[in-house]
Amino acid sequence: MSMFVKFLVAAVGSGTPLLFGTLGEIVNEKAGHLNLGVEGMMSLGACAGFMVGYVSDNFLLALLAAFAAGALGGLLYAVLTVTFMADQNVTGLTLTIFGIGLSNFIGIYMLGRSETGSLKLPETITRQMRNIHIPKLSDLPVVGELLFSYNPFVYLGIALAILLAFYFKRTKTGLNVRAIGENPGAAAAAGIPVTKWKYLHLLLGGGICGIGGAYCVMIINGGVWISNSVGGLGWIAVALVIFATWSPAKALFGSLVFGALRVLKYYNFFKLDIPIAIYDMLPFLVTALVLVLTSIRQSREKAQPASCGVNYFREER
Repeated sequence: MSMFVKFLVAAVGSGTPLLFGTLGEIVNEKAGHLNLGVEGMMSLGACAGFMVGYVSDNFLLALLAAFAAGALGGLLYAVLTVTFMADQNVTGLTLTIFGIGLSNFIGIYMLGRSETGSLKLPETITRQMRNIHIPKLSDLPVVGELLFSYNPFVYLGIALAILLAFYFKRTKTGLNVRAIGENPGAAAAAGIPVTKWKYLHLLLGGGICGIGGAYCVMIINGGVWISNSVGGLGWIAVALVIFATWSPAKALFGSLVFGALRVLKYYNFFKLDIPIAIYDMLPFLVTALVLVLTSIRQSREKAQPASCGVNYFREER
């Protein structure tokens, strides 16, 4: 029982960067844009968050920098696809290549300036990133470890998922954005400022992805700079959007499942003699399986927003 609880706790931690990436992509797709640049925006956020934290010794500034860098990537994508109507798929892939390349370039440059040949976040930030201890609640048996033993990123991700679920289902603006994602021409005819909301939500989605990148470098990598710190999680997040059926609330469950797959190799419950490489492949194999099953079992209620991948040109409505 104790090992299973530890497994669930590890799954939550491992799935948190996927949650941020998934939520960011959901925001983008709700606005009608299939953004394949999640990996790039997460990489930009990882680099900016780490470097600002390294220089400033301030966790909040590092978090804001990660959000701003991801949003900047989203802005670049928005200018190209909304204003200049470039192909969304190609632009997203280009953003991924750009984000990873720029992040690694800055990291290598900073490593060259370091006297020790390595970069590690200051102890002040490391201390603030540790698991939060809530008096009495964190000390409860089983429940305390399952619910009240995580770092600030985990609670931020959960709160963000709940807020976005409420936003898209219960607020007028959220419903307008969903209308834009389904039919921007009809939304514009109803008086909804399509371009304005597209820009804002592409920036918001990029910023959320950036926070996920900061988690990768600050928590998963232990506050030590490593090139390619996101490690393909952005691509899994894109598939998780489909797994979650474009629902921020279901993204919580999806990130837990894929987080569990990522840490399963450390908990051999069935004592099977399986190569570690098989466990490393599992998240990507399940990702491919999700894509196949989704394409076979299409549902109108749980489908991608209709205008995703199609650029909106006002004069065509």
